Amino acid sequence: MTETLKAPLSTSRPDRASPPRAWTVILAGLGALLCSLDVVVVATALPALRADFGASLSELEWTINAYNLAFACLTLTGAALGDRFGRRRMYVVGLAVFTLASAAAALAGDTGQLIGARLVQGAGAAVLLPLTLTLISEAFPAEKRGVAIGVWGGVTGLGVAAGPVLGGAVTEGLSWQWIFWLNVPIGLVMIPLAARKLHESYGTRPQLDIVGLVLAAVGLTGLAWAPVRAPEAGWGSAEVLGALAVGIVFVAAFLGWERRGARYPMLPLGHFRNRGFSTANAAAFLLFASLLGALFMMTQLFQFGLGYSPLEAGVRILVWNATPLLVAPIAGALADRYGTRPFMLGGLALMGLGLGLLAWQVEPGVGYGSLVAPLIIAGVGISFTFPSVANAVTSSVPLTEAGVAAGVNNALRELGGVFGVAAVAAVFTTYGGYGSPAAFLDGAAPALWVSAGIAAAGAAVSVFAPSRHRTELDS
Repeated sequence: MTETLKAPLSTSRPDRASPPRAWTVILAGLGALLCSLDVVVVATALPALRADFGASLSELEWTINAYNLAFACLTLTGAALGDRFGRRRMYVVGLAVFTLASAAAALAGDTGQLIGARLVQGAGAAVLLPLTLTLISEAFPAEKRGVAIGVWGGVTGLGVAAGPVLGGAVTEGLSWQWIFWLNVPIGLVMIPLAARKLHESYGTRPQLDIVGLVLAAVGLTGLAWAPVRAPEAGWGSAEVLGALAVGIVFVAAFLGWERRGARYPMLPLGHFRNRGFSTANAAAFLLFASLLGALFMMTQLFQFGLGYSPLEAGVRILVWNATPLLVAPIAGALADRYGTRPFMLGGLALMGLGLGLLAWQVEPGVGYGSLVAPLIIAGVGISFTFPSVANAVTSSVPLTEAGVAAGVNNALRELGGVFGVAAVAAVFTTYGGYGSPAAFLDGAAPALWVSAGIAAAGAAVSVFAPSRHRTELDS
């Protein structure tokens, strides 16, 4: 690559000589699929990991949490690196890190090695995922962006929700190692294609905000560490309270630095005065808190509560998690015409309704047929919300700020997922447990009610979103 590492002061939009926009959608979509899939793909392989390594419950939890923790805490950094050194260049770097870490996870000889590989994999995803949205936003004008982001949203939603299916199928048909090996050939094919087919662009900041990067990383780590450790250590423990205190102090210091000290701030706080930006990011936090909390419970509900194998459980969840692939592109296209607010509001409301109906049905003796309609309703709601939130975030800022917007959005999404899992786990252990299927159902129902309530809160937030978004560049 011949570009210099010094970023120009503005992004460049692809012209007619640039590679086809279809390549941007394909490569960005595949990158989003890899990142979102690995959020939860390990979930249905946990029994196999326990059998192979003799892992404790805490070690099993960390095979999932290590990825999410690195992802949540470094995603702002990933977006800033793309703005500074080139989005295509850093996209390729993120792919390479993610692919190598996937191979390391497959070769892990114990849980410590696996957890370490998952941390690195999450760091690669933190660079990769925010740039997928930035690349799409930079390649398409505002009036055509909804369809492309709809495809992106469908693929992202499918990746998050299809993880249990793929994990169950691969674990039963091959071995848990192939969950990670599958990423390797895909990554190796994508790396040269991305280097050749994607258009290079930069953000407006000529240098990195190093102080901001450090403060944000430490602060987000503290805020994410607390809910990850709370189920085992207890919310009142010195570890959890100390992590929360460190997180709050460093996030406050980060905000103060960005407001007054940074010459080239990585997060212009003025964006949060934009109602579209603020409401969309709040909705994203609540969307993922509800989604990952519900997914965490449902993958176990079908196995521990209803007695299905990992693959059988994953297949039965498909009525919920396959809808984004079908519905999200349509929702994205309609949002271009009617605005994002109706789809954010309606999607989160449907998600809350579906999860509430699901929680209402969960009781001893429940049959799968009783759960199908609630799963479909919740799935359609997710499908509406994914592209609408992403489009609202990127459309509420100038095109040159799309990388920052995507980074903030992804950081809040991942933090929302961490807090959502912590919330449902706390409720589950209060009302139920793993002693018997009946005891599991006793805890699962109120836990799913919590996920339904979080989605309803997201719908309430969406009421305050503007009906349409205009960027400074495209208006």
